[in-house]
Amino acid sequence: KANAEHLLKESERKDEFLAMLAHELRNPLAPIRHATLLLRRGAENVPPDKLFDLIDRQTTRLTRLVDDLLDVARISSGHIQLKREVIDLATVARQVSEACRPRIEEYRHRLSISVPDAPVYVNGDPVRLEQIVTNLLENAIKYTEPGGRLELTVRRDNRQALLCMRDSGIGLAPESQEAIFGLFTQIDSSLARSGGGLGIGLTLVRRVLALHGGTIEARSAGLGHGTEFIVRLPTEDLEGQAVQRAGQSPTRAPAQAQPGLRVLIVDDNPDAGESLALLARSWGHEVAVARDGPSALALAERFQPERALVDIGLPGMNGYELGRRLRDAHRRLYLIAMTGYGRQTDREAAHAAGFDLHLVKPANLEELEKLLADGGPKSGDRAGTT
Repeated sequence: KANAEHLLKESERKDEFLAMLAHELRNPLAPIRHATLLLRRGAENVPPDKLFDLIDRQTTRLTRLVDDLLDVARISSGHIQLKREVIDLATVARQVSEACRPRIEEYRHRLSISVPDAPVYVNGDPVRLEQIVTNLLENAIKYTEPGGRLELTVRRDNRQALLCMRDSGIGLAPESQEAIFGLFTQIDSSLARSGGGLGIGLTLVRRVLALHGGTIEARSAGLGHGTEFIVRLPTEDLEGQAVQRAGQSPTRAPAQAQPGLRVLIVDDNPDAGESLALLARSWGHEVAVARDGPSALALAERFQPERALVDIGLPGMNGYELGRRLRDAHRRLYLIAMTGYGRQTDREAAHAAGFDLHLVKPANLEELEKLLADGGPKSGDRAGTT
């Protein structure tokens, strides 16, 4: 009987998750469609920049949703990899709070930040630590009534770095202060007060922190009395070490933009291929587009591309096979896989097929523009996968 009740409860949670997933996917899609229609009609009294910003925000939201889902799966299967470096946790907090400023202003919240003058160094993956702070701050924004108070604090406590996120929001019942870290669990699932989300953010935070040797706990005086999340991470002993702060890149000579390159784009999705072609042309490159493997091979013989951006999920001849054939026929061609498949096994398969780089859709466009501008590493000097 107990097992049957457990299975029933799990089934109900999965059903609720699927319903919430549909809800969360539709939410960003609606304003994107609205903005697209307004742009097409050239609506008066609506600045195009405002609509472009709206589309960009909602696209970022969709991307983060998918990334969080994939991250939970990667951590559960042990396939997540940390790229550690010594970084200042206070700098991460400042950068995240600035990035979240539009959302804070949208809710009319008042955010106070308290960080020490001296850096609080930890050894961690900058992207993952930023993800942790972002999830906590957005959680506070979402579950605090408009006009609320948010407090973000970073300090050193002996050999630990403490990051505290406190809000004046809806609070937590005593029984929820541990349960809230469970997968697909939300602070308040009622339709009237739900701030959205899939209930995976705090699960992700706890699991990523565990990979860093850190912990998180939730505290609340009860419903209606706000919530505080306390993150603890081991500090880094910097004696004799060179430190690279978060948000700063190693000193390097600025990339010298090359003349326009010949870029081959292969994607069976007409909108995806053409929009990417428009972007590459706007960056000054000469572009040719193919929809499948055989067409791409024939086009490459005439066009002689210097760079190829290849979708993996092609009909008939898939992107891996196309990559192998392009590599055999064009040894100096720099091959980039651009795909929605982002597992470690997918990256390894792309590398084995002859690709120099693996980018997960939607790719970071600034990174892609820079990659084409400076030409990237030469073929044969593999850039690895990202």
